[in-house]
Amino acid sequence: MIGPENCDLCGKPKPEPFVDGKTKDGPWAYMCLNCHKDSGIGFGTGHGQKYEKQADGSFKKVEG
Repeated sequence: MIGPENCDLCGKPKPEPFVDGKTKDGPWAYMCLNCHKDSGIGFGTGHGQKYEKQADGSFKKVEG
């Protein structure tokens, strides 16, 4: 997986780590951790996944 170009909520470029998750408003989004803290609904099935960048440049799911 390659990471998102920007946080879908605040526009932060290339957020690392990032969350692919559901927002309190309903839609899913790629979010930086700050936006997930404010607008996300957590981690796990139906909620969201957190990804961290690896040494080879790929992203690995580390939570959710």
